[in-house]
Amino acid sequence: MASGATPHFQNEMGLASIEIGARKFMCIGAKPPFDHPHVFIDMGTADEIVCPYCSTLYRFNARLRPDQSTPEQAAWNDAA
Repeated sequence: MASGATPHFQNEMGLASIEIGARKFMCIGAKPPFDHPHVFIDMGTADEIVCPYCSTLYRFNARLRPDQSTPEQAAWNDAA
């Protein structure tokens, strides 16, 4: 998986919502190998959006950097 400049987030914890610092990102569902198809999500000007695969509610938080999330472990970094 090539991460590139697009931040990736996952919800292996099964949380109802995750705060993120990006409006354009990839949701991978859970950590590999249990991830769903990596879907590009663009919030546009909205402050929240739901992933169509895993139903995670992502909420934009301007205080976070684009690659940050609350909780921290929701930010996925492919260190391979």
